[in-house]
Amino acid sequence: MHIKTPRDVGVVIRERRKALGLDQVELASRAGASRRWLIQVENGNPGASLGLLLRTLNVLGLQLSMDPSGQAQQPGEPVAGPDLDAILARARRTAPPQ
Repeated sequence: MHIKTPRDVGVVIRERRKALGLDQVELASRAGASRRWLIQVENGNPGASLGLLLRTLNVLGLQLSMDPSGQAQQPGEPVAGPDLDAILARARRTAPPQ
């Protein structure tokens, strides 16, 4: 499976946890995390701590590997990110008058 989103990670973790017969409390305990954190990860929350995520994968017997996708960024090519102009424009529209 190719992992492209936090939701993909959550799906893999949930499926593996269930395949091993673990409930959320047991997995969270073994990984040193809270059940609430695990619920957020399984639901695709993008703010999960990488350290806890790696520990959880280890408990599940999963490993993370990185393979080149063949779509490397070219030198000098702008990095895709949030549209800051759009964010600022929205903030200006919703800001209270001074």
